[in-house]
Amino acid sequence: MKRQQFIASLLPISISAKAIASGMYKPDVSLKVPQSLKPGDTIGITAPAGLISREAIEPALKKIMEWGFNVKLGNTIGKKDFTFAGTDDERREDFQQMLDDDRIKAILCARGGYGVIRIIDQINFSRFQKKPKWVIGFSDITVLHCHINRQFNVASIHSKMCNSFPDDWLLADDIQKSTIDSIRRCLISEKMRYTTAHNTANRPGSCSGVLVGGNLSTLVNLAGTASDLDTRNKILFLEDTEEYLYSIDRMFWNLKRTGKLKYLKGLIIGGFKNKKDDEGEEFGKTIEEIVMEKVKDYKYPVCFDFPVGHQKNNYALKCGMLHRYVVGNDQASLIEK
Repeated sequence: MKRQQFIASLLPISISAKAIASGMYKPDVSLKVPQSLKPGDTIGITAPAGLISREAIEPALKKIMEWGFNVKLGNTIGKKDFTFAGTDDERREDFQQMLDDDRIKAILCARGGYGVIRIIDQINFSRFQKKPKWVIGFSDITVLHCHINRQFNVASIHSKMCNSFPDDWLLADDIQKSTIDSIRRCLISEKMRYTTAHNTANRPGSCSGVLVGGNLSTLVNLAGTASDLDTRNKILFLEDTEEYLYSIDRMFWNLKRTGKLKYLKGLIIGGFKNKKDDEGEEFGKTIEEIVMEKVKDYKYPVCFDFPVGHQKNNYALKCGMLHRYVVGNDQASLIEK
């Protein structure tokens, strides 16, 4: 997406007494928002899923320190147990230490891959509940976003991770810089506004609601578990990569049949990099057609090509926070309240 088609900017918001009285805005008073980070605060970096080397996260370390934050590396950085960043016990223990260390104000996951589902039920969140901190990442980290939202109603940040920081900041393009900087802006509690270009498949409308979501296949696999995401009255965003169209269709049927699409306030479709169909077995529907078939009985706004997902234009989103979502005839916007 071209830069002129997408704008990420701070938007001061004031909620009027009239709006509150009308019931238009109903923030969840039980929501816990981690504290803003200030210069000198420490960000912990851990790898709860796939393996990653120390060398691969050097660009992220450099940029985070340029932002004025300190960094504490977890023991899983550089570890290897087949495809994982250490054994299940090592990854769980590393993440647990990050949760329990009061000196660490935010936890940035080094990369996704696969593995969080193997340790989520053994993590003790009791200290985190009392002193919540930002948990940051996407893809397999969707497990953490969903679990934290469902069980503790704590806000978290869906964003790029260490393996997405450009090697040379001077050679990075504007979108790379902007997406990485959106992490910093979330951490210091800037209110985020994102506007994306029109897609002819969009369904116009507007709503206010709590933003939740993440990786589609990960979210579907959490159904019926303690981490199962409650989407009722929420704005749901979804993205995925390397899936066949028929598989995406099957997952959206799962969302529909389990009621996760029925009571939404709004639906946001991010990047979907699907695999090519096998020769002679073309599925015959686009992403837009797959989605709209499942939500045709509902009236809420829907937009496509939102800048979130396994792609360069993957901007930071605050899960669990109240947003205003507007899909118009020329653009769609998501505004943090």
